[in-house]
Amino acid sequence: MDVEGTSLTLKDLLSPPPLMPWREFADWIRMGEEHNIVWGWIRNGSIPSHQVGKHLMVNVALLTCELLEKEWTP
Repeated sequence: MDVEGTSLTLKDLLSPPPLMPWREFADWIRMGEEHNIVWGWIRNGSIPSHQVGKHLMVNVALLTCELLEKEWTP
């Protein structure tokens, strides 16, 4: 599948990695040139992140759990 110039496989969509570099995450959610928006979400705590060495990673697994809980909680 080719979406906006990015080749994605079904595996990429169904099983994302548990951690992802924040800029790669911004690309993955199709933010285009708006990486600064994702950085703001991380800074204000809207997106769970974790420092690994010198790299800031988005905790995709935790974000997925949080979103699923919000989706079904009345």
